[in-house]
Amino acid sequence: MNLSVGDLRARLMSDEGVFLLDVRPSKEFAAWRIEGKRPLETLNVPYTRMLADAEDDIPAAAAAYVRKNFEGKIPRGSLVVTVCAKGRTSAFVAEGLRSWGYEAVNLQGGMLAWGNHYESALVVEEPDFAVIQVARPARGCLSWIVISGDEAVVIDPLRNPAPYLETFRNRGARVSAVIDTHAHADHISGGRVLAVELKAPYYLHPYDAIHPMDMLPGKLEFNFLQEGSSLSLGRSRFEILHVPGHTLGAVALLLDRRFLFAGDTLFVDSISRPDLGGRAEEWTPLHHASLRRLLAIEGEVLVFPGHFSSAAESDSRGAYVCSLRVLRSRNEGAKMALGDPAAFATYIKSSLPFFPPQYVDIKRINTGLLEVDEDRASELELGKNVCALSAAKSTS
Repeated sequence: MNLSVGDLRARLMSDEGVFLLDVRPSKEFAAWRIEGKRPLETLNVPYTRMLADAEDDIPAAAAAYVRKNFEGKIPRGSLVVTVCAKGRTSAFVAEGLRSWGYEAVNLQGGMLAWGNHYESALVVEEPDFAVIQVARPARGCLSWIVISGDEAVVIDPLRNPAPYLETFRNRGARVSAVIDTHAHADHISGGRVLAVELKAPYYLHPYDAIHPMDMLPGKLEFNFLQEGSSLSLGRSRFEILHVPGHTLGAVALLLDRRFLFAGDTLFVDSISRPDLGGRAEEWTPLHHASLRRLLAIEGEVLVFPGHFSSAAESDSRGAYVCSLRVLRSRNEGAKMALGDPAAFATYIKSSLPFFPPQYVDIKRINTGLLEVDEDRASELELGKNVCALSAAKSTS
């Protein structure tokens, strides 16, 4: 018996009872695990330990191990979901648990499928206007579709084009622009592929068309995003704000002075890190100034970030948005940005999580300097993103 990642995600977001038995190696479990809106009951037992005495009957060996070592620790009143890397070994474990009387199912496709799960949520709907969130929950990645009339813009599209194409078909919208707010390091952008598929212009700030470590110009075609310029969308207009810090070419998009698409500069419960280009000391003052600029925007403005830290940040629709007014008062990193530059620099230095080495290659891919196949792309994107500061409840 299998449980799809979509069904598991729905159970986690609705607080239905689930107990996770993760049979991956301990190091893999520590680096990346399934999380819900509330803390989850989870037990990690590497399958190599569980099946050490197995001969031909793997389910029986799993059942015997559980009976001997975990009777009373795995609840019989909850659905037990077994998890491994690809959903193969964990299927045998689930079978063994069922033979011992547990209500157990296997996560179909394992962590690979969990990491590649996308979902959409309607966040704003007004006459002839909508904002749709497209999220990759396992990685904490967010992207946005904005529709005005019969025109649409995609902001920070993720690698798989299918969710976006399906939305455009269902809505009958014509895409007028595909935008990356910056050259991403944590995930492979779907921007250029989607732009070609839709015959739409692709936009990026020119500073981010250069690899910050290799110092090589990117091999990609794009339209310039620049400070002070604007993009029209139906009856609406995006104001382009250059906000260097996370990257040198980072931009935010302010739509009709009501909606701020902040990219990876400002999140609901955290702020981004300025060291992914290898120049934290030089970029931290820029980051400080950019954050202060965004936080000073007046009026009732809703913030749409590029990542989320925890499923607990979402509302009842599964949307990860926050008013700028509320964000100023509760976001630790934002409050630090409103203070002294020296104290902010100290805060940044003390809060930086580890630097994933694969981010260098991901940035090369996103600047057109490296091409990889699907298997390598999936390998590079495994795990959660670490674009935010760890001390600010980041996704690291």
